[in-house]
Amino acid sequence: MSPKVAPSRPLPRIYLATPVVVDPSPVAARLAALLAAADVAAVLLRLSPSDPRALISRIKALAPVIQAGGAALLLEGHADLVARSGADGAHLTGIAALQEALPTLKPDRIAGAGGLSTRHDSMIAGEAGADYVLFGEPDKAGERPSSDAIADRLAWWAELFEPPCVGYAASLDEARTFAASGADFILAGDLVWNDPRGAESALIDVAQAIRHGHGSQGDRAMPANAAGQGGDAG
Repeated sequence: MSPKVAPSRPLPRIYLATPVVVDPSPVAARLAALLAAADVAAVLLRLSPSDPRALISRIKALAPVIQAGGAALLLEGHADLVARSGADGAHLTGIAALQEALPTLKPDRIAGAGGLSTRHDSMIAGEAGADYVLFGEPDKAGERPSSDAIADRLAWWAELFEPPCVGYAASLDEARTFAASGADFILAGDLVWNDPRGAESALIDVAQAIRHGHGSQGDRAMPANAAGQGGDAG
């Protein structure tokens, strides 16, 4: 009898984070071209602090462009503004923020979870009802785990749990590595917007790196400690 072959994982999709938005007009103009250039599943809208009315106005200026491009619009925080602004969901940082926002967002809208410093926190977020978990984003001090630690966390999660996992890629090499490690989505932000060639060229390169990583995913073995639970690694 031939050994059972595990089905290939779907090609990871891009989760695009915007710069911090004060004036939505220039961002809206660039987003239309970006969403046409690559397969972007969702856009994470990062907003500069302001009063709720101004924030809703910014969101409503960008929502039609993003959603018409086939992407979901998620707010970084601001779960209380999702329904009022026409957004599709929110990304929450930390278990407390996620648990507070879930009653507002569920069951009709997306609740993503980040700021998960331990495997235990990741499992709590998944059990609470997070629609995805994000690994590898910088903390408040700008620090983040090593690429290897993030890749190990992604491989562990992808092997054991049902909700999608997202890898925060700060470089094309990370986008490739995280796609090979089992990420369902690759979050790209500054990597795209800070490219001197332009955001569109950078996003196309991210998509190509994801394809290359996905094609080599069988080359990466599960880490020896991948089945472990708890701890701070990755």
